[in-house]
Amino acid sequence: MKEILNTEKAPAAVGPYSQAIKVDSLIFTSGQLPINPENGEMPDSVEEQTEQSLKNVEAILKSAGSDRNKIIKTTVFMTDLTQFSNMNGVYAKFFEEASLPARSCFEVSELPKGAKVEIEVVAAV
Repeated sequence: MKEILNTEKAPAAVGPYSQAIKVDSLIFTSGQLPINPENGEMPDSVEEQTEQSLKNVEAILKSAGSDRNKIIKTTVFMTDLTQFSNMNGVYAKFFEEASLPARSCFEVSELPKGAKVEIEVVAAV
């Protein structure tokens, strides 16, 4: 059975999609832009954007009874892979060594709202 997940602790979708979908014991988040849900603003640096995107992911997971340690797979989209080490430093701090998920990272030509980073995950409940 499919359940639509939405929380006010993460930014609302900027298009016709859900923040996340729960199917059985898995959660699939949509790509999370680095928008602060409290003020609607986006930080400037890749590091700050990575941190905010991960906070948004975590807020969605918590609303479904999950957390960062149950993330199975992440996909990171960046507009400039020369900033990969900057993103990776923040990303590494977010995860404990024992629960590092599988990951893919892609450079894309553009992201919505001019973001530099967008992150989506698959997690267990």
